[in-house]
Amino acid sequence: MTFLYVERCTINRDSNAITVADGHGIAHVPAAALSVLLLGPGVRITHSVVSVLSESGSTIVWVGENGVRYYAHGSPPSRSSRLLEAQARAVSDPSMRLTVARNMYLMRFAGEDVSKLSLQQLRGREGARVRRLYREHSQRTGVPWDRREYDPENYEDGSVVNQALSAANSAIYGIVHAVIVARGCSPGLGFVHNGNYRSFVYDVADLYKSDLTIPIAFDVAASPTDEAVGSAARKAVRDAVREFHLLERCVADIKGLLSVSGALDVEDEDLIVDDLRLWDDREGTVAAGVAYEESGSW
Repeated sequence: MTFLYVERCTINRDSNAITVADGHGIAHVPAAALSVLLLGPGVRITHSVVSVLSESGSTIVWVGENGVRYYAHGSPPSRSSRLLEAQARAVSDPSMRLTVARNMYLMRFAGEDVSKLSLQQLRGREGARVRRLYREHSQRTGVPWDRREYDPENYEDGSVVNQALSAANSAIYGIVHAVIVARGCSPGLGFVHNGNYRSFVYDVADLYKSDLTIPIAFDVAASPTDEAVGSAARKAVRDAVREFHLLERCVADIKGLLSVSGALDVEDEDLIVDDLRLWDDREGTVAAGVAYEESGSW
């Protein structure tokens, strides 16, 4: 998956390539080599660019600065529906869903054997682990910590570190959301979270908070500036996601989680090709584009 992020530029079309122009010059990008174009602030794009990207199987995602906000997206580059079907199959099957949910928890407990724990026990272990992380970072930075508080209606009433946590988490939600739709998955079909149009976004984002947003939030709270807390936290996340390789990790982790349930063949790398078929209740699927003769009796 080739992600290209651009901001404060003008994008035009030159034959089957797109051109990205700003004050530093013009760069040519072959449309066929691009999977996802992330449009940041200050971008002007022509209709012909959208057309050539659509024809080449690329998608456009409108995001905030460095992807820390998700706004909208075009058609996903995955012309195949395999990932989406695997996600829907795994969510709908209680056994598969349990396997994926357990592995989401297991990915966070490095070096611990929790394979025999129930989901209720895993939730309790996760809660204890996060509380321990809060205490450790409080001691590391000297920032007082009481408890996690988040009221979207009264953001300013929260403590500085709680404000930083909310802003940092919101930033990675945007990045994860962009990856999920770029892979052709549904952001609403969650395994641990449920009932919200971003349930799967919250599932995947939770995998990275202990290594990314929690330490960033305490660092921001420990070094106050004249800048607003939320803005400082988002910029810190923006800079950290590059070193953390968040985009690459999301792509691999989403496929890995769907594969572990058995809903997706882990060896199946051909997830972009359009493989339109017809569903059949006996054979699974049959070829499309075929004039089938009438069979059986009425």
